[in-house]
Amino acid sequence: MAVLASVAKTNSPQSALIGIAVTPDLEIVFDTVKSSRKYPNLISEPACSFVIGWTGEQTVQYEGTAEELGGAELERYKKVYFQAWPDGPARQSWPGIVYFVVRPAWIRYSDFDQNPPLIREFTFRRGRT
Repeated sequence: MAVLASVAKTNSPQSALIGIAVTPDLEIVFDTVKSSRKYPNLISEPACSFVIGWTGEQTVQYEGTAEELGGAELERYKKVYFQAWPDGPARQSWPGIVYFVVRPAWIRYSDFDQNPPLIREFTFRRGRT
């Protein structure tokens, strides 16, 4: 699970808790419906961010660019998503269901359970560190 932040056409921030899958290239894959607020936000402004947390004080801050998936690329990413979310195939019949991939631009991993805290930042260009 992660909190996705996007920007509405009115320039107001909007957030949603969503289920995610992560590829070996650190891309985030998720589904949504076209009637959600996030769908038009990401279509008009694909820049978005996530906060992902675990138990304790370990977090990931993630910024990237979203792309709605289609065709053969969609099928490839669905496999990743359905591996993380076995109930995902049942949602394929939902009206307006769509899938997005977000490719990373910047990631910060923080672990404040350690003393001193561990903080690492990564900047990506064209999908590579």
